[in-house]
Amino acid sequence: MWDKKSFVGEFSGTFILTLFGCASVACAILFGEYVSIFQIGLVWGLGVTLAIYLTRHLSCAHLNPAVSVAMVVAGRMNAKKLPVYLTAQCLGAFLAGWMLYLLFAPSIAGYEAAHDIVRGTAASVDTARMFGEFYPNPGDAGAVVSLPLAMFAEAFGTFLLAFFVFCLTEGCNVGRPSEPLQPLFIGLTVSSIIFFVAPLTQAGLNPARDAGPRLVAYLAGWHSSALPDAVGGWCWVYILSPIVGGTIAALLFRHVIEPMMVSKKDDNKKCCCNTNK
Repeated sequence: MWDKKSFVGEFSGTFILTLFGCASVACAILFGEYVSIFQIGLVWGLGVTLAIYLTRHLSCAHLNPAVSVAMVVAGRMNAKKLPVYLTAQCLGAFLAGWMLYLLFAPSIAGYEAAHDIVRGTAASVDTARMFGEFYPNPGDAGAVVSLPLAMFAEAFGTFLLAFFVFCLTEGCNVGRPSEPLQPLFIGLTVSSIIFFVAPLTQAGLNPARDAGPRLVAYLAGWHSSALPDAVGGWCWVYILSPIVGGTIAALLFRHVIEPMMVSKKDDNKKCCCNTNK
């Protein structure tokens, strides 16, 4: 089902959040501009907020394959729309990765020369992490993260993100913020999750945001060093796990939380709004 508005919305929104977020990591690595995960997390959250405000009149502003799949599972979106959403999100993130590389390529080369880093070697993970995520987070030397733990961290983080998206936008939830403020609260949710997941896995939470820039790094000379390990862990951790986490959140919300919201008051039945089908 081709939908031009949805494609443009998801493409441009995912481009914006990926560009802003990855640029914050690049500035932290190359220039030391951000000295804590708190600052980087806030920039990511701000990027998500701005991307939603920019595009929600065009699409449902999912901007994340895991969220789109969760919306289908929860019955909020027709599955026929999924290919358009996923394609737009992946292309938007891929273009953002190339834009990041074009902007910072000279600075990356200068950083590599100053630190005796040969691109494509194991040491070049230090610069590759501004594109795709790695576990353990190369910026936290004390982190001890196995493949199963990394998968759990990404799945749990995305579970929280999708669950908050459902709760913050559900018409039956009388405690939800007003519609103009919903993007801000979703952005703050992203920031909050990054604060405790990023020290472990850099907090991908979004398969498109990871796969697009990671592919750019692979093509731009990092090659196999753009991949976290030799057993396909990047796919399990940053592609599959977020989708699993989002799906679990959708099932929990649809079959447990939403029915309780509806049954609390008869009037609540009138305010449920699954308008994205």
